[in-house]
Amino acid sequence: MSQHFPVEISVVIPLLNEAESLPELTRWIHRVLSQHGLTYEVILVDDGSTDASWDVIEQLAQTDTHLRGIRFNRNYGKSAALNMAFRETQGRVVCTMDADLQDSPEELPELYRLIVEERYDLVSGWKKKRFDPLSKTIPTKLFNGVTRWISGIQLHDFNCGLKAYDQRVVKGIEVYGEMHRYIPVIAKWNGFGRIGEKAVQHQERKYGVTKFGLERFVYGFLDLLSITFVSRFRRRPMHFFGTMGTISFLLGMLITLWLVGEKVYLAFRNLHARNVTDQPLFFLALVAVIVGVQLFLAGFLAEMIQLNGPRKNQYLVREKLNID
Repeated sequence: MSQHFPVEISVVIPLLNEAESLPELTRWIHRVLSQHGLTYEVILVDDGSTDASWDVIEQLAQTDTHLRGIRFNRNYGKSAALNMAFRETQGRVVCTMDADLQDSPEELPELYRLIVEERYDLVSGWKKKRFDPLSKTIPTKLFNGVTRWISGIQLHDFNCGLKAYDQRVVKGIEVYGEMHRYIPVIAKWNGFGRIGEKAVQHQERKYGVTKFGLERFVYGFLDLLSITFVSRFRRRPMHFFGTMGTISFLLGMLITLWLVGEKVYLAFRNLHARNVTDQPLFFLALVAVIVGVQLFLAGFLAEMIQLNGPRKNQYLVREKLNID
């Protein structure tokens, strides 16, 4: 039995200091989706802007009933903005895009079709032709290559802001930290395996300045390691720590037994042998045993924490606009 949705497409737009671009962007979205006869909503998430972005959102919402707004008390980051908006979406298909006019709303109807008709769980945009400086494109290519290798998902552009999701995906995942760039990875490891890609237009920035910084790639790489571990071992941390601990403990014990056995053998043959404790290898074995025990205990404690203290993110929202 098919589920009825009040709107066909929800457009989620996180933003930070984009007051100049919002009127043009919302008009563009309205024109494109109205021409294609799609019922829609636009959720604008003001992530702690210090300019007039929220004032502009309030003004636009007075004349456009499709607009809904969320304003954070301070800047929490793009992942927090997406996570909060995903909770509020009502559409059959949820699309995300940036507010700087570099993502084209002309792509939205086709992204909608790919989800509804082609039955993709997620379709990621690919900025095949970019208008970014080399200082951004080269690190991006490296980032995408590493993510493809670790995740096994063959996408060219994981961090493209223009994406489309079946509503089941956005309601079934949680995004935090800098995890927004790894939503395809999170989706796959949560069982949403039909992931597609579409080449999309990339526009030159018209207003404002980029929020890009090289430190984001450092944080992004650390988040990739984190999400790889969390996705695979969140429900069974003992499998990771216990396995590593057991290997380390057994390796240390085997080395110790070998050293003791060598000492006994040489003594039995009346040959000179150094004391076991005089050999550097013995202390390496001792370290391996201690590390093994610590890793095993870490796994045990992680199991207890996972069972008794589920992680919950709470974001302080200053205001909501047209949201119950």
